Parts: sequence; C-alpha cells; structure tokens
Amino acid sequence: MDRWQAMETLVHVVEAGSFSGAARRLNVGQPSVSKVVAQLESDLGVQLLLRSNRGLAPTESGLAYYQGARRALDAAAEADSSARGASAGMGGRLVVYAPVTFARLHVMPHVQRFLDQHPQLTLDVVLDDRNIDLLEGGADIALRLGALSDSAMTARRIGRSPRAVMATPAYLARHGEPRHPADLSQHQSIIYNRAGSGAACMFQCGEMQEPVTLDGRLRVSAAEGVRSAVLAHMGIALASEWMFAPELASGQVQRVLRDWTLPAMDLWAVFPSGRKASAKARAFAAFVEDLFIPSSAH
Repeated sequence: MDRWQAMETLVHVVEAGSFSGAARRLNVGQPSVSKVVAQLESDLGVQLLLRSNRGLAPTESGLAYYQGARRALDAAAEADSSARGASAGMGGRLVVYAPVTFARLHVMPHVQRFLDQHPQLTLDVVLDDRNIDLLEGGADIALRLGALSDSAMTARRIGRSPRAVMATPAYLARHGEPRHPADLSQHQSIIYNRAGSGAACMFQCGEMQEPVTLDGRLRVSAAEGVRSAVLAHMGIALASEWMFAPELASGQVQRVLRDWTLPAMDLWAVFPSGRKASAKARAFAAFVEDLFIPSSAH
C-alpha cells in the first residue's frame, strides 16, 4: 500500500472524527477510506481507531501514529513551501481554536481581511472556551487567554489587555460604587469560573497591594454568560477590557476602582507541541497580533 496516502488518510479520519468526513475532505468514497485504514491497521498489527455509535476516536497507538504522521505531513508541506517560495505555504486548510467571546468581538469581524490576503486558504474557526488538546483536536493554532496551564506548550504572546472591575451604571446606582478593593465584599460578583480567571485577585495602587477574593452566588463557565449577567445588572465582574470592549466604549458598562490596577490579561498564540508551526499558522498569529497594535504604529 501507499504509506504516504495511508498516513494522510488516517490524519484526516482522526481530525474529522469519521470516515465520511475524511472522505469528503479527500474527495474519495467512504469505502476507500475505510479500506485504507483497515489495511494500515493490518500492516502495523495494531488497532488505530475505536469505533462506536458516537463516531471514531484514536486508540493510544492510533494517537501516537497520528501525531507522527501529522508531523511528517507538515514537514513535507514546509519543504514544498521552501522550495516554491514562502507564499506557496499559504494554501489549504487552517484550523484555529479560539475563545467564543473574544473571537466574536475581536477576531471574526476582521477574518475577511485575512482571507483576502490569502485567497488559496480555507479557514476553520472552532469557537470553544475550553483548552482542548490541539493535536487531538486537529488544530494548527489556538488563541488562549490568561496564564498557560502547560509550560511545555509552544506559545507566543501576541496581545495584552488591562483587567478591571466592571459594572453597569444601573447596578452602581442601586448598590453604590466601590471606592476601595475591600468594598467589593459588599457586592455580588459574577465569577468567571474558569482556570486562571477565578475569584482571587491582587489590586495595586502605587506601593500598596490589596489581595481580594470576590464572592457571589453566580459562577459562569463561559465569558458570554458573564457578559449577559453583568448587562442584566446582576452584579460586578472582574474581566479583561476585551470582554466588554463595545459596552465600555458606549458607556453601557463602566470601570470601577480606577485608581487601582490588576495584572493584565495575556493573549497567546499556541501551536501544537512536537512539530514546527506551519507558515499559515504563523501568519494567522501575526495577523491577530496586528489587530491589537495601535493604528498610529502602522
């Protein structure tokens, strides 16, 4: 059998999660895909995929093979790109994972410009607030906010946003505006219940530092829920200015404790470990980074 074709087929099956999805990507019949994978499993003497009513998932051996095959295919693509010139690497499919709210507000409105710059590229944007394993998810690049949970990740910081305590004017009119971080204990907080975005925070004003743990009856796992609760005047929230950018601009939401600062929120471009980031993934990271450079710097 053609081992290169088999590797490519297996990669598409794992990333699509089904034989039919891989067949559509490869523009072949589903029986052909199933046959190639079965022959590959026979040649290797191991089971690569687990089949169930919910679809396909790689076994431990299958994931190891997928990772090696993905690296080999990427290396070949990079070699082709180098031989043909840098622009040749900007075709095909690019899979991007990104947080839902951040992407909706700050990335998706600009995606057409990126596509216009690279007319041979197809972009798959997966919006998910969870930190999904990039190799298992078939991602080329992920945008992640806050501290990275794995120091071994291949990542580059591409943006930074101030964080602040936010509330609507209507909420503050009813409950009063905090003047000191200690006053936050008297308010209902909307807690973004996500790793790296919890209730504990350190405020600073000059040389003074004030640790605070926010308290509230509502914890939300996604930024969209935090936004909805704050906009419904249910409480205050500790968030990056990115999360409420339109409302801060319109005055629908305002910052409180303006004399105090909080550690900034970092935006990272994260690439799958174990393989070189593709030219198109690096280009997308640079594109997003450029979105947050002040216009005067262009």
